[in-house]
Amino acid sequence: MSRSFVAVIVLAALLLPGLALAAERFPPPEFSFDYQFPRVRVPGPRTELFAWIDVVVLLGTLGLATWLVLKKRSRLEIFLLTVFALLYFGFYRAGCVCPIGAIQNVALAIGSADYVLPVTIGLFFLLPVGFALLFGRVFCSSVCPLGAAQEMVVLRPLRVPLWLERGLGVIPFVYLGVAVFFAWVGTDFFICRYDPYVSFFRLDGPAHMLIAGAVLLGIGTFIGRPYCRFLCPLGAIFRVLAPLSRWHVRLGGDHCVTCHLCADACPYNAIRPPTEAERTRPPSTGRATLGAIMIVIPLAIAMGALLGNASSSLLLRASPTATLSARVYAEQEGIVEGTIEQSEAFYAQGQAAGGLHREAAEIVRRFEVGSTVLGGFIGMVIGWQLLAVSLRRTRTTYEIDPAACVSCGRCYRSCPIEVARKAGRTVTPVETSE
Repeated sequence: MSRSFVAVIVLAALLLPGLALAAERFPPPEFSFDYQFPRVRVPGPRTELFAWIDVVVLLGTLGLATWLVLKKRSRLEIFLLTVFALLYFGFYRAGCVCPIGAIQNVALAIGSADYVLPVTIGLFFLLPVGFALLFGRVFCSSVCPLGAAQEMVVLRPLRVPLWLERGLGVIPFVYLGVAVFFAWVGTDFFICRYDPYVSFFRLDGPAHMLIAGAVLLGIGTFIGRPYCRFLCPLGAIFRVLAPLSRWHVRLGGDHCVTCHLCADACPYNAIRPPTEAERTRPPSTGRATLGAIMIVIPLAIAMGALLGNASSSLLLRASPTATLSARVYAEQEGIVEGTIEQSEAFYAQGQAAGGLHREAAEIVRRFEVGSTVLGGFIGMVIGWQLLAVSLRRTRTTYEIDPAACVSCGRCYRSCPIEVARKAGRTVTPVETSE
């Protein structure tokens, strides 16, 4: 225990002084008049060397988290790694670039030929996704700084009803779709703009985001990890990939004594109880499940695509270029009187309106395509969630849902099978009942 704690402190002490090495890459110009430089709220780009060091640290912490979660199975050491991730990826790196925000960089690289995705940012997205596909949500366990911040404040977690959790579980997928859409069309980086915790990491930021972060941390004292469970877009991707992983958190299995202690210890509703005594309705057959999927999912996608396409004109208001094009056209055709600051600035550049209109026409086309795909995606998510609520599988023991499990290790300290395994003995149902 003491060795792990010392190692974390020493490593943090070695890395944090790197802040002193930062320097201005481009010295500011000298003005002949009195000018106050604005305060920059977003950290500047890191040098290539430090960017690769970040990638190495990310890979190392992911590997260490995987070993601690699946092999060592130590809640204490997982927590110590969480502290390190909060210090390094949170306060030292100011939360930027994080694997969650890197989703937008990947989407922009796919949507724009003018943007070249840096290799280091691509790895920041791919490494956690790859680990989730192989080992479950080990990134969430002790590497993600946002998850680490929430893990520190979980004091008296309350149980969220499963039906409510499933309903709120649609929000991260919607958030993911919206963020990818606006990044793909090159309009905005929603995830970074509305990150509720990055202002704490930078010890600065807009007042409304500081308030939002404080509110979420306050909620997190009695609702475990509200951002991870009900908002995080990367968590939505993990919910799809983690159930496919070959190695993820497991407990008693066939040796489970159904004591319910692990479910009591989990603040994230990730441990599902046996179903025999829960309901008398027989589980859905494979043929019924397949039939429901073939009917409900395509219908939900089609309806969502139609609604998404119809909303493209509303979403288009987020594009400054398209909005400016419409305003310039209206002014030149006499539809409106007078000018606005944006149109005056455009006229001052001496550019022809035709180029602006052609650029706007391409943006309109991309918005129509993107909004249709976004609507279809949201429809698919809602349709699948409705099926998940109605369909049911039989469980004879307590099982960990890898889609919901953030690999925090709390259940290891409560499961008698796990405690006995560490002590080198075996627990049986008869022994527990005594």
